[in-house]
Amino acid sequence: MTSTTDRLESPSPATSIVTTGLMLFALFFGAGNLIFPPLLGAASGGSLPMVMIGFLVTGVLLPLATIVAVSTSGEGILGLARRVGPRFGAVMPLAVYLSIGPFYAVPRVTTVAYELATLPVLEMMGIHNSRWAQAAHVAAFLGVSILIALRPSRLADSIGRWLTPALLLLLAVLCGATILTAPGLERSAIEPYASAPMTTGLTQGYLTMDVLSASVFGIVVISSLRERGFATPGRLVRGTTIAGAIAAVLLGAVYVGLALIGTRSPGDVTSETTEGTELLRSAASLTLGRGGVIVFAGIVVLACLTTAVGLLASWAGYAYTAWPAVSFNRQLAAGTLVSFVLANLGLKAILKITAPLLFLLYPLAICLVVVTLVDALAPGRLRSAYLWPVGVAGVLGLVSALTEAGWTAPGDLLNRTGLWDNSTGWIVPALIALGIGLVLDVRSGRWSTPVEDASEASLEVEHAAASQH
Repeated sequence: MTSTTDRLESPSPATSIVTTGLMLFALFFGAGNLIFPPLLGAASGGSLPMVMIGFLVTGVLLPLATIVAVSTSGEGILGLARRVGPRFGAVMPLAVYLSIGPFYAVPRVTTVAYELATLPVLEMMGIHNSRWAQAAHVAAFLGVSILIALRPSRLADSIGRWLTPALLLLLAVLCGATILTAPGLERSAIEPYASAPMTTGLTQGYLTMDVLSASVFGIVVISSLRERGFATPGRLVRGTTIAGAIAAVLLGAVYVGLALIGTRSPGDVTSETTEGTELLRSAASLTLGRGGVIVFAGIVVLACLTTAVGLLASWAGYAYTAWPAVSFNRQLAAGTLVSFVLANLGLKAILKITAPLLFLLYPLAICLVVVTLVDALAPGRLRSAYLWPVGVAGVLGLVSALTEAGWTAPGDLLNRTGLWDNSTGWIVPALIALGIGLVLDVRSGRWSTPVEDASEASLEVEHAAASQH
């Protein structure tokens, strides 16, 4: 029998969806999401509307589509990748979880929080940068992260009810103060924002990596809603979609606000070393004085902390699914320890390895999402429609990865066509490959012949991992 305490603690369906949506926004909104929009605003000039449209398509709509794909398929990224083949289904998720988890994203947001938040506050107090100060920050930051991540089923409460409102409040203070008090600066758009505003915006949104994050966070959202009584597939899809839409609206509004800050912040945007953080810090100091340092530090810490918590919990859930002999808590501790070491010692070297890897993984993840949404409309289960576009995206993504790593020969060969772009050149060929795959599936009868669907079993496995402890 349900106790009185349990009944009191059980939120209504609407409250559960809103809280989960707030949690999802905070999980998405990390260091890169904070840095890119101000620079777009400062560098775009009169092209800002077109640039922002492109940015919102790949930085907001694509992650939302990924959340929907995960919910409609009933599978996390493990299940989606298995649709291509068993080997791909084993390797691709591992690479995704490692690259946006303990090997890259977690140590990155940890060090970003130190450089942009903790260090400026220490300097304001007369304390200078040192290895010991950074080590203490990393230990404290990851210590708080692991304490919150130990209860993955409670992430919606700890993040959605408390951390996200605090983050949104600080963002509103900074955006509101800057937009209302600082005049817009007259700047001309710089290249490539001037000649290709839409494409540049698409590329910048693409580089937020939120499609990869969404493929991981989707199962966290599903688990959160299931814990709150969204048991049937229909309710789960609706709840996940609405929660994703809430997160998408908040992301879009914050991105626009940060871009407008960029249009009002002084700085030389023609320099390759100029970053969005410099523009934000300048805006905070000009409009809020010394208090702006604290406000900006709070924004950075909360943005980085919530992302680190979500990524660590997701990594531990995946690792427990892959290696169930090791408990969720031990997987979480191992991921945190790796992040601690890299954040203190080897992040620059790891970035040289993982940056090219992301250029390979992102096209693969987007193809999986698009085909999964198409597959949700098909009466049967597609096969060639997965193999062909994923194969093409993998080959062309490898070219982009090699170029990013320094071997430019394959990219130079494709550049001779006049149609190749290192970030987005794979898209049209992958769409053509998707068309070919759909034709082959229709001819083979897979489009219209229902097959046994193992998605529910796959979801149960991933849900069990995400719900441990």
